[in-house]
Amino acid sequence: MSSSMNKVLSSIPVKVIGTGMKKRAGNYQWKRRAIQTIILALLVIIPVSGLFRIDPENGALVVLGWQIWFADFFLISGLWIMIASALVALYSIAGTVFCGWACPQNTVAEWANHMTHKLLGKRAEVSLIGEAPKVAAAKNKALNWTLLALSFIGAAMFFALLPLLYFYPPDVVWSFMIFRTDTRLAGSLYWIYSVWVMIILLDIAVLRHFWCRFACVYRVWQHSFKTKETLHVLYDASRADECEKCNYCVTTCFIELDPRKTEIYDSCINCGDCIDACNNLHAKKGGVGLLRFEFGQRTAGKVQRLRDNTVLLLARFRWTAPFAALGIVLFAWGVWSYQPYHIAVGYLQTAHNQSARDYRIEISSKRYRPSELSVAVEGLPEGAFTLSKPKVIMDTVSRTSVFLTVSPKLERGLHPFAVVVRSTDGWIGRFNLQHFVE
Repeated sequence: MSSSMNKVLSSIPVKVIGTGMKKRAGNYQWKRRAIQTIILALLVIIPVSGLFRIDPENGALVVLGWQIWFADFFLISGLWIMIASALVALYSIAGTVFCGWACPQNTVAEWANHMTHKLLGKRAEVSLIGEAPKVAAAKNKALNWTLLALSFIGAAMFFALLPLLYFYPPDVVWSFMIFRTDTRLAGSLYWIYSVWVMIILLDIAVLRHFWCRFACVYRVWQHSFKTKETLHVLYDASRADECEKCNYCVTTCFIELDPRKTEIYDSCINCGDCIDACNNLHAKKGGVGLLRFEFGQRTAGKVQRLRDNTVLLLARFRWTAPFAALGIVLFAWGVWSYQPYHIAVGYLQTAHNQSARDYRIEISSKRYRPSELSVAVEGLPEGAFTLSKPKVIMDTVSRTSVFLTVSPKLERGLHPFAVVVRSTDGWIGRFNLQHFVE
């Protein structure tokens, strides 16, 4: 090879790339979208699958096909105490991450922003102060406006159906959707549904993230447990010269915040979009962004920072831990003592008199499936009583009555006895009484 060729080759700049794998900054957007999609799917799956529903007709909760009465104190109380303790722990550690990653309101608002930008242009922002959206000239067409309106109306009609799924079985909601006559549907339900459609449509078309910033009480509840140690977006001020005259993270934030100036009590929802934007911008230069999720304040010693933040976070759970333990105990006892059937016995009352020897046995089933029960009386001599029916068959959750008549030929005095109800699945219930003969 000639010397002139060597000189030409040596003049070519060569960039040496390290063979070691450089740790890339995490992309939060696709992870957040996946969680938001899962949450929306769960909102439909939970009631449709029967995992949880509310039965307003019987005044009870429905879990996996079983009724949970509000009278099931230990089960209900334990569950709510456990949920409240878990939420306090989540807010103390992750702050407002629920708003940015799981809140359906925020998910729908982001979708509305996406559809608006896609059909009307990236500068077509909805403003709370009343400024008209800056629609792109090429997209200011009747077709685009029509498609946007139809998409908003369709989304509002869909999300207005979700509350119905939590109060009615899926087959009843289907009857509602296809306008099929169903006696289980309330007569005013279509009016109620229309009101919900209008409210959701207003939220999608106008309110969007303004609700998160100025009206959401739930966000205030989360902020009550937020401190400097709670997860938040932190700005590396030591590299401030690298972002001088750059506001890419600010334009990316759909809450309209400056991520470089986040405070403890602000509207930040920990979505991570600003972090992705800054990382992507600096990745073009082979660097990393100036924003990141972090606990506490950025210091030189990572080990010390982790230890200090961990101690502070754990110290916050000193008063929540006893409540969490109490909730677990109550819930466990509620599950153990849960009764799938309920019996109550009292004197048979009529409009004119009250018999001292006739009783009403009321049997309730908490199961949304057929049940067969037998009724017996223990403690009274044979032939001294009669039952209106010794067996009870119920197709689903319902209540029925069995009438017990005690013979007037019983000897004078106090006669203790018990009404015993047995089901074919092994459940046994007893109700003790005392019958007095003068």
